[in-house]
Amino acid sequence: MPIIGKGDIATVIRDGGLDKDKFTFFCSGVSNSSELRESEYQREIDLLLSQDRAMHLVYFSSLSIFYANTLYTRHKLFMESLVKSEFPYYTIIRMGNIVWGEKNPHTLINFIRNKIRNRELFEIQDVYRYVIDEEEFLHWINLIPPWPCELNIPGRKMKVKDIVKEYCYPWGKSDGTVEHEREMMCSSI
Repeated sequence: MPIIGKGDIATVIRDGGLDKDKFTFFCSGVSNSSELRESEYQREIDLLLSQDRAMHLVYFSSLSIFYANTLYTRHKLFMESLVKSEFPYYTIIRMGNIVWGEKNPHTLINFIRNKIRNRELFEIQDVYRYVIDEEEFLHWINLIPPWPCELNIPGRKMKVKDIVKEYCYPWGKSDGTVEHEREMMCSSI
């Protein structure tokens, strides 16, 4: 089971005890949704096209293709079309934000965790995002069929402020009150 990449998704797949010998898991795409360097996008294209066409390719895309129009989402759509045209057997997985791992500082949760850890101000947008935990992720990965398909794995729909409360405090959950957050920050010093 080839796993292309070394990040948080690749690590979970590698350690997840999966029985997917005829699959190539392509976990080495552009992971920073704010990326502007064309070279990073081209690197992903070149790496994808170097994969064995005889294997069932699993490509990780993003649910953000449904609600954002950015360089990153346009690239993800292009990569999806490339996967469909170049690989006879494929699975395209569109998923939300992962809640595990610390390798990628650009994930929503790690970005916020780092801001909190460094006591930097940041804006919490009043928007919904989707989060997925490791257990649910592996559940769906184990269900990938041998035929070409596309899977949307949204996980939980949550307001960003609720994601912050539940997942982003390195010293425990917040109850949402300013007093409690200050107390938690002071007790972590």
